[in-house]
Amino acid sequence: MHYLFDKQVAPGELIEITDGVLWLTMPLPFELDHINLYLISDDKGWIVVDTGLGTNATKALWDKIFEQLDAPISGVLVTHLHPDHVGLAGWIADRFDVPFYMSQTEYFTARAFSAGKNGAPNERDKRYYHRAGLDSDLITQLTSGGTKGFSSVVSPLPVSYTRLKHNMKLRFGSEQWEIIIGRGHSPEHACLYNASKNILISGDHVLPIITPNIGAYSTEPDANTLADYLDTLPQFKALPSDTVVLPAHKLPFIGLHERVDELVAHHQHHLSALLDTCKTPQTITSLLPVLFKRELNSRSMVFAVAECMSHVNYLINNDKLLRTENELGVYEYCVS
Repeated sequence: MHYLFDKQVAPGELIEITDGVLWLTMPLPFELDHINLYLISDDKGWIVVDTGLGTNATKALWDKIFEQLDAPISGVLVTHLHPDHVGLAGWIADRFDVPFYMSQTEYFTARAFSAGKNGAPNERDKRYYHRAGLDSDLITQLTSGGTKGFSSVVSPLPVSYTRLKHNMKLRFGSEQWEIIIGRGHSPEHACLYNASKNILISGDHVLPIITPNIGAYSTEPDANTLADYLDTLPQFKALPSDTVVLPAHKLPFIGLHERVDELVAHHQHHLSALLDTCKTPQTITSLLPVLFKRELNSRSMVFAVAECMSHVNYLINNDKLLRTENELGVYEYCVS
């Protein structure tokens, strides 16, 4: 596996990957401090692929990008619903009054998250973290936030969209892009493949160096998202091994088949480690050090608990683990 560039492009700058495909980045206020975005040319201008967070700083950088382009924005396509991808999709699509492309599950889930809890109590969230074994103070910290977290960094979505489906072909200008749906990191993540250019825009589904978060969150605590992810990774090995992969984070690279194998092996290693540890009963909290060697802050704890939950759910669904509830109402896991 090797990289096409030796460093990230600076925010507000454009790099040509090949004729008709441009790479840019937007900053993120997290440990992972950037997102890669792409522009695809068509007959009318440029299709935006993912948008960055819905903040004033990101809007200012997009204005800088718009000034550099030789044609207007002609469409907005979002790979999945996470705020760093969909954050400014509505702002851009409605500003230029252009088509908006997203898969159905991602679009309506993003609409639901934007609406917030609508007064629903957070007892289910509290129960989810309690069953994971978190202490009451941390549970209060994780569940006492407002209902507008998602919408605070996501502009209102367009009220109509073009639905992306698996194997769907989109023609932008003279080029054809195929939609390949991956699941697990998000419900119906859309990747784009161009056979003539041998380019895959992989979003978060296939990343170099880091692994996408595969979580079972409080919204669907029994979800078998890891099975979804492992089931939709092998299809990418049907693409040429020298495919240029344009990920949402880190650097563009060549080595798709190798990376798919690494991602599968990473999760299989974690599953084996969890099984070994669960020879005696364990809680999610006690299993976190098996998967995460670094110290977890409150924000990363949300993702870590969900990631661990997805792995034990996978093992339960494959009859490798049994789940019981102890006298404190906390789930315990042990090999079956």
